[in-house]
Amino acid sequence: MFEWLGENWWALWLSAFLAFAVIEMITLDLFFIMLGGGTLAAMVSDFAGADPWLQIVVFCVVSLLMIAFVRPVALSHLKKGPSEQRTNVDRLIGEQAVVMEPVSSDGGLVKIGGDIWSARSAAGVLPAGQKVVVAAIDGATAVVSAASEADGKS
Repeated sequence: MFEWLGENWWALWLSAFLAFAVIEMITLDLFFIMLGGGTLAAMVSDFAGADPWLQIVVFCVVSLLMIAFVRPVALSHLKKGPSEQRTNVDRLIGEQAVVMEPVSSDGGLVKIGGDIWSARSAAGVLPAGQKVVVAAIDGATAVVSAASEADGKS
């Protein structure tokens, strides 16, 4: 069996690629998939007739180049995005809410969409019925400010 593997490096590279792909699916860090790209390049070099030492060099060079140049660009694209792609509580920031119980810096209740949230005021006391804007989410508490303060730009 080892003799066959020694003659068929492509099988080693394919196995390494599959292993890196599985590890990448677990970690989701875009590191192991870059190593997987190096294994695919080494496998192509094997099909092109390169010696095993050259295949290893191709694997190392391509992997390092991908980690140095492709991974940072891919990570930046994954982390940025328009506000409509925000998820969970991040999506609530900037939304309008209605004060249900007076909100002070100590606490209160607001209705955001159809949900009641505990809230605290960014500044001053906000009376019941006032429209406010969610400035931030701190744990399970919405930090709100008066709509006129937040919308003063418009």
